[in-house]
Order: sequence, then C-alpha cells, then structure tokens
Amino acid sequence: MSVRPNAASAPASASSAASFSAASSATDDPACGAPLPVLGRDVTVPLVTGGEVTYAALDYAASAPALQRVWDDVATYAPYYGSVHRGAGYLSQLSTDLFENSRRTVADFLGCRADDQVVFTRSTTDSLNLLASALPAGCQVFVFETEHHASLLPWRDARVTYLDAPRTPEAAVATLERALAARDQGDPALVCVTGASNVTGELWPVRELAAAAHAHGARIVLDAAQLVPHHAVDLTDLDVDWIAFSGHKLYAPFGSGVLAGRADWLRDAEPYLAGGGASRKVARRTDGGVDVDWHTTAARHEAGSPNVIGVYAIASACKALTEAGFDALAARERRLVAEVRTGLAAIPEVTVLSLFGDEAPRVGVLSFVVEGWNSSHFAAALSAEYGIGVRDGLFCAHPLVRTLLDGDPQEPGECGAPEAEPGERSLNAIRVSFGAGTPDEHVERFVRAVRELVSDGARWNYRTEDGRCVPDRDAAAA
Repeated sequence: MSVRPNAASAPASASSAASFSAASSATDDPACGAPLPVLGRDVTVPLVTGGEVTYAALDYAASAPALQRVWDDVATYAPYYGSVHRGAGYLSQLSTDLFENSRRTVADFLGCRADDQVVFTRSTTDSLNLLASALPAGCQVFVFETEHHASLLPWRDARVTYLDAPRTPEAAVATLERALAARDQGDPALVCVTGASNVTGELWPVRELAAAAHAHGARIVLDAAQLVPHHAVDLTDLDVDWIAFSGHKLYAPFGSGVLAGRADWLRDAEPYLAGGGASRKVARRTDGGVDVDWHTTAARHEAGSPNVIGVYAIASACKALTEAGFDALAARERRLVAEVRTGLAAIPEVTVLSLFGDEAPRVGVLSFVVEGWNSSHFAAALSAEYGIGVRDGLFCAHPLVRTLLDGDPQEPGECGAPEAEPGERSLNAIRVSFGAGTPDEHVERFVRAVRELVSDGARWNYRTEDGRCVPDRDAAAA
C-alpha cells in the first residue's frame, strides 16, 4: 500500500512520518522456512563454463542485501525528502519528524534506557571512532585481539590493553577479569567486545563480560554489527553501556550507522564534528573569535546534513525484522548453519575455523580453509563456475585470522589479497555468510560446489591480476 501525504494538510507530525512504514511489500513467513524478500534475489550472472545462474549472495557479513520492505519504504518516502531540523516547509518538517521518529524506532529496537542517546553515524567504524573521541581523560581501554579492525583500532589516543584470543567463553571472562583487576583503579575504563565474530560467527558471552566490566568499575561497548541482523539485541537486558552497528549489515543500504547508549561521556565530550546542527548558538567575541554553545543531545555529534534516507532505512529494517520475529529467523538460520557445517564436516580437506569449538553457538558466518588450495583461488572458482559470492582474505580481523591459522599474529597481510599463486597455500581463509534473505538452494549449491571443487578440481584456469585471483579468458582446465 502506498501512503501519499496530502500537501494541503497540516504540517507533518511524528504520526504522519511514521505512516511511511505502511508502504511495505508482503513479507514471507520465516516460521514456514521461507526467506525474507531481498533485492537481487532474481539476479543472474554468467558462468565461465557457459550459461547463467541465479546469483547466490553468501557474503552477508560484509554487506547484506536490502530487504524489499526497506527498499519499498524508502522509495515511498523519497519524493518527500527534505532537509531536517532547518526548514519551515512541509517537506522539511515531514523529514524532520521521520528522522526523529526513526531515532525512537531504533531506541525501541535496541531496548534503550530512558536517558540513553541514539546517535546516527556512517557505520560501526564511525560509531566506535566517535566513542573513542569522547573518552574521558586517562581512560583505559581493554579490547581482545579477536576484534574486527573497527573495534580494534579506534583507541589510538587512549591507553589500550590488547587481550589474547580466548579459547572458551569462560576464558574470555576470566581474561578480562584479570586485566581489569590489574588496572589503575582510579581511572575510567572501557571494554570493547564483539557480539558475534565476523570471522567465525561465534557468539560471545556479552552479558557475562558486561557483568565483569561493571564489577571492576569499567564500562562496556558492544560491537553488534554481526549480531543485530541475526538476533534480538536488548541493551538493557545485556547491561552494556553502548551498542554500535551498521545499517548495511542490517539489510538497510545508504551508509548509516548507530551508536546508542549512555549520554554522559557523549554530552561532556567535544563534538565529533564541528559545524551546523551540532551548535545551538554561535556569537562573535569582541576579540574577533567566536563563542559556541553546543547541543547536549545526540545532535552534538551529528553536525552537517544527516543521511535521512539511510537513517529511515535502518528504522524500516528494525521494524521489518521485529515484525518477522527474531525467534523464527534465528531458528531458520540455525538450520542453515547446521546444513553448512554438516556438509563441510563431510569433506576431510576442509577445516572450519573456530575459537570456542565445534559446539559453540554461532550466527550465519563461517570461515574455513581447504587443504591444497589458495583461498583466493577457491573463492574465484566458486564465483566463476557456480555463481556463488563469498569473501576470502583476512576479513579486517588480521590478528584473529592469523591466530586461527597458527600464523604469526604480527605477520603482514591484506584483506582480500592473495599471498600465493593459485594452488599455493596462503595464510588467508574463505568466509561464507548468510541470513534472513538466503534461499535454501543457495546453501545447498554452496555445499555441493565445495565438495565438487575439492573432489574434481577447478574446471577453469586462473591467474592473479591486480591482487585478485581471476579466471583466464578462454582457458578451460585441461
């Protein structure tokens, strides 16, 4: 159903902005085992061996396809797009209400406390860099080496303690407790931890880590980029201080992210960006300078014209996933994970990477290596010969992948770049990832393709070009 506001009616209100959410396509019922409709589900791609096949997008951990519901909501709103917080016109007021209503939707989706702030950013990386800029003086940061670089690297101006990779959830909690007990107790402290690994998909003991942090007077921020697309995440229930995630992992395109949580450090910090929107009042001084009165709300860190469409896309995705039901979505995903794990376990040459062991619960993210294969070569063959898109490399988690592959965590490497010619081993891995929009056939095709490549080899010849393994033109394998 399309909802078109009446231009002759009263100025926009939160209720009229919310009405755009009614512009939704029908959603398949995941309880019946059907995937949610996503864009690109009917796209076909050519195979080097001839013909075309429907593309199997199995790189959700990098960027998930947009939900059809999200795309429809955005398309309905797009003609009414206007600048927010600044215009007196109808479309500006409508867009402002839509923007702020989206903030409330995200707060509800995350179970935020009444006094928490929801700040819109560009991505998880941007969110964590924003928080890093807001750390109080003398703050100590504790982060496991297993983190994605978005969580590992933003703390350059703080005192950082990097914690070794734990091999069990219990070891993670114990490692953190020892480190916190040894810290300078008079200084503020922050723990940064992932909710689900972007390499192994394994779920981390967030609630237990939060309890350990608070018991030692520290705060904790949760990198939920790989968690929120797969499981309901409640900030209050987990008792974390902040949550960061990206829209493009949550079936919402357009480059927006979220940092949600406690207001005090954000309110006391200098604005992340200085400019319009972050300032309430600017006045010239007699000495020629300027005095600035900054906002104390989320606007303090949202200078400039915001990505209204990206923010609305996140809110639409939050509503769509909530309405679909995370219990049903997670149950279907567990079935797909089990199918992939069972299929790969039946291939002796394949080793699935894990920190916590085979029985550890995980989301739809698995990384593996294949004996006798360079990971880039294998990923290229999956794409060129089967129409399957996966990721290979170090997944912007270099120390973790090196540890899992028994390499030197300090050994250099590049995400997605092969370090060996086709057929030669490299200290990279292959990652398959999926979610609410993945058809069963894509998973079945992937397992079959891995089995056939390992058993029969590639049907085409490949070469390294510009740091990637690509098929040779007209060079079928002998």
